[in-house]
Amino acid sequence: MKKTTGASLVVKTLEQQKVKQVFGIPGAKIDPVFDELVDHGIPLIVCRHEQNAAFMAAAIGRITGNPGVCMTTSGPGATNLVTGLATATTEGDPVVAISGAVKRSESFKRTHQSLDTVSTMRPVSKMSVEVQDANAIPEALTQAFRVANTPRKGASFISLPNDVVAGETEDNIIKENHVYKAGPAPKEFIEKAATLIKNAKLPVMLVGEGSNEYDIVEATRSLLSNNPIPVVGTYQGAGLVPRSMADLLVGRIGLFHNQPGDILLSNADVILTIGYDPVEYDPHFWNKNGKAKIIHIDHNNAEIDYYYQPELELIGDIAQTINILANEVKPNSLVAYDVIKKLHSKYLADQKLPNYKQTNLVHPLQFVHTLRSLIGDDVTVTCDIGSHYIWMARYFEIYEPKRLLFSNGQQTLGVGLPWAIAASIVHPDEKVVSISGDGGFLFSAMELETAVRLKSNITHFVWTDGTYDMVGFQEEMKYGRTSGVEFGPIDVVKYAESFGAKGFEVSDPSQLESVMRKAMETPGPVIVNVPIDYKDNIKLGAKMQDEVLI
Repeated sequence: MKKTTGASLVVKTLEQQKVKQVFGIPGAKIDPVFDELVDHGIPLIVCRHEQNAAFMAAAIGRITGNPGVCMTTSGPGATNLVTGLATATTEGDPVVAISGAVKRSESFKRTHQSLDTVSTMRPVSKMSVEVQDANAIPEALTQAFRVANTPRKGASFISLPNDVVAGETEDNIIKENHVYKAGPAPKEFIEKAATLIKNAKLPVMLVGEGSNEYDIVEATRSLLSNNPIPVVGTYQGAGLVPRSMADLLVGRIGLFHNQPGDILLSNADVILTIGYDPVEYDPHFWNKNGKAKIIHIDHNNAEIDYYYQPELELIGDIAQTINILANEVKPNSLVAYDVIKKLHSKYLADQKLPNYKQTNLVHPLQFVHTLRSLIGDDVTVTCDIGSHYIWMARYFEIYEPKRLLFSNGQQTLGVGLPWAIAASIVHPDEKVVSISGDGGFLFSAMELETAVRLKSNITHFVWTDGTYDMVGFQEEMKYGRTSGVEFGPIDVVKYAESFGAKGFEVSDPSQLESVMRKAMETPGPVIVNVPIDYKDNIKLGAKMQDEVLI
C-alpha cells in the first residue's frame, strides 16, 4: 500500500467529511497538519485565540447542522478550547476539535507542554481520545464526526501526538460516513399523544433548542397549521413560529419566572415539549405545580425530574414523529382562544417603550424595536451574554430558524463576535448582526482582526454602561447593592478603527435609527457603540403572581 504521513491522513479525512474550513492557531506539536493544509483545498482560518476558534466551529455546527472543526497545538493551546467545547456540548452544537500533543515517548515526562488533555476534555465533550497509531487516524476522526453529529449533538476531541502526525504510515482512508436518522416514535404512543391533545382544555407546545432544525421546524409548522396550539419557546427555540402564525406565540421563557409564557404553561393541562433540554430553563420554574400531562418528543429519553415526569415519551426522529402526529390530530380551532388572546396582548404590552423623559442613553426596547424594523427575516443575529441577551431573547421577534443565536446553556461570555464571523462565512452575501455588552465584547474583541482579514460583512453593536450589568442587577435584587461589577471605559470607535474596521457612535437616542442604518449599509466589519439605559433592568427579574386562567 502507498505510504503517507499521519498529517496527510488527517487532512484527507477532513476532506472525506466535506469540511469546508478549519479554525485554529498553529504550534510545534500540530504544525505537520497545518503544513499539509497548505497543499489541500480546505481553507485555514487563523484565529487570535483558541477559545474563539472553538466558538466559530460551534457556530458553523449550529447553523449548518454539520460539525465545525477547530485545531490547536498542545498544552494551553488545547486547554483554551475547554470553554468553547463545554458550550458546544451543553447547547447541542456539533464540533470536532483536534489538538497536538507531545511525542508518545515523552507523554509520561514532565516536559514542555505535556498535559493529559484527553482527561481534561472528557467532562466537556461527548468523545475524548488520543490516537496512538497513525494508521488509526481515519477511524478515530470519522468516529469523532459521527459522535459529534449524533443527537444530542456536541463536541468530539482528538489528541494527536506529534510523532503520530509526523510519522510515516499507510495511505488508508475511510469513505465519507453519514449519520443516519432513527425512525419515528412507535405509532401506538403517537396515537395516545394525539388523544391527549384532542381531549385537552389548554394544550401548550414548549419548543426548545432541539426543535430548531429545518426539518423539525417544517414538520411543527405543518402540525400548527391544522392544529393551532399556543406556543412558548425557550431562548434557543427562537424562530420556529413563522410570521403567518405569530398570534400563536406567547413569547419566550428563561432565567426568571415572570413571562406570559410562564403563565400559560402554569395553566396548561397538556404540555407538548419538542426538543426541550432542562439546561435551558429548569422545569421547576415552568411546571412547579406539576399538574400538566407532559408529552416529551425528542431523539433522547427525558431526564427525569420531580417537575418533569412525562406521561408519554415519543423517542425517535423528531420530524418524522411530528409528521405522523399531525395526521393523527384532527384539524381544530384554537383552544381557549380568549386565554391566548389575553396573554398575547400582555406579551405585546410588555414590549412598549416606557413613557418617561429620555436621557442621552438608549433604552433597550428602543434598540430592539429599531433593529427589528431595519432588518429582514433572513438576517442572522448573534447575541453575546449580558443584560442585552435577556432583552433580545424576550422581545426581539424572529420568524425563521437559526437566525437568532444565544448561548442559553452555559451563558458563555464572548460568543457574539466569533459566532458572527462564522455566520458571515456561511452566509457571505448577507449582512450579519451581532450584539454584546462592553463586558463581553473584550472577551473576544481580538477577533476583530480576523473579521477585517476575512472582510466579514458584520455589524457588531456594543451596549456600553461600564459594568457587568447582568450580574449587577441581580446582585441589586438580592442584596440591595452591587459588588465587583464595575470596570473602566474604552473608546469603542477608536478600538474598531485601530483594527481597520469602521466605528460609529450613538451619542443621542434620536440618532439611533440613522446610525444603525448607516452601520448596516457599510460593507465589512463595523462596530457601533450604543450607550445604554439599564434603569429598567430590575423589572427583568421581578417576581410574578400566579394567575389562574382556566
